Amino acid sequence: MFSKRQVWALLIPLMVEQVLTSLMGTADTMMVATVGSAAISAVSLVDAINVLIIQVFSALATGGAVICAQHLGRREREAAAGAGKQLLLTVLVLSLVVTLSLTLLRAPLLRLIFGAVDAEVMAGSLSYLFITALSYPFIALYNAGAALFRVDGNSRLPMVVSASSNLVNIALNALFIFRMRMGVAGAALATLISRVLCAVTILCELRRPRQAIVIRNFLAVRPDFGSIGRILAIGLPAGIENGMFQFGKLAIQSSVSTLSTAAIAGQAMTATIEGLTATPQIGIGLGMMTIVGQCMGAKRIDEAKRYIWRLTGYAEIATILICAISAVIVRPVTTLAGMEPAAADITVGLTWLIAIFKPLFWSLSFIPPYGMRAAGDVRYTMIVSSCTMWSCRVVIAIVLIRAFGFGPVAVWIGMFSDWAIRSLIYTRHLLSGKWAQHQVV
Repeated sequence: MFSKRQVWALLIPLMVEQVLTSLMGTADTMMVATVGSAAISAVSLVDAINVLIIQVFSALATGGAVICAQHLGRREREAAAGAGKQLLLTVLVLSLVVTLSLTLLRAPLLRLIFGAVDAEVMAGSLSYLFITALSYPFIALYNAGAALFRVDGNSRLPMVVSASSNLVNIALNALFIFRMRMGVAGAALATLISRVLCAVTILCELRRPRQAIVIRNFLAVRPDFGSIGRILAIGLPAGIENGMFQFGKLAIQSSVSTLSTAAIAGQAMTATIEGLTATPQIGIGLGMMTIVGQCMGAKRIDEAKRYIWRLTGYAEIATILICAISAVIVRPVTTLAGMEPAAADITVGLTWLIAIFKPLFWSLSFIPPYGMRAAGDVRYTMIVSSCTMWSCRVVIAIVLIRAFGFGPVAVWIGMFSDWAIRSLIYTRHLLSGKWAQHQVV
């Protein structure tokens, strides 16, 4: 169904978008850090909540994308547009409910999650959460709209919109933080404005009659609960999976926080570097959802299976290259970051360890599930990833740190175990063909 040129035209913008978003996020954090330790602490605390909520909205967008991709694979453009309308309506209503709840309950929520923190940090957290919560409907609408373009094979437009928005965010950060001295509130306001820009642009583009899914009269959209149910049937398990991942990270962080300052700093920098080494592959996974979704809608199951293996191979090549690069540049990075020698040594050692083990297991444990979700097999991926996450990654890290006195290497021992077991389970499931037996539309 897709030529090599079409596949790469889809994948390259997705990979570029993921890399640019990660780099811009890093630059954003560095700019906030110049305000002071209280500011960066406030932002980091609230972002733990923000990331969780945004990933849930991304999962809902995934649910809509799968439905639309399968309709397009069956050449049912009107049905795809109808599902797209219901996706936009669903994420808008849910995001408004979340925004209202968090703005009203932000003070008790922050105290419940983070306990007693410094008064200056709490004040900054309250301000940052209030303003960024106002951006939830806009980031939710952007994610949904971008997903609708991607399922049609147009990943270039979301890349351009996202990159432009990130540049606006950086520019406004410079204005609000450095020029107007607005501190945490300025950083939050820059985020809000950039997300409004994203949403407005993507919704305007959806009105143009040059793509398969066209939505013109947004105010005329009425709920179709059957379609919404199908979207949630795929989106909710994916959202639970993402939520479990974030909760697991918080559980691990609680144990890492008991280590020395150098160990905490080394682990934080290592996690940042490791996250960057996965960004292009995530773009490949998002592209896989479009390709496999359309193949499944057209009942070309063997073709869908071939694409899953092929794109997983592309992700593996990217993983090998990026891990090799990270191993080479990690020492200069720690030097540029001004890390203390002990923390820098930890970062270098852990990054080299990741460069060895990540190419062995990571691609098979994370990329094929994108194809399985596109086929409607979302509950299986949710159960497997949640079980391996908690039984391997979380339990091993906590036990090794708290009971046996391991340092941050315990986190990565748990991580490698999770990747290894998950890759074996997903490979077996992919070979069995059971993932292709689901009826989505």
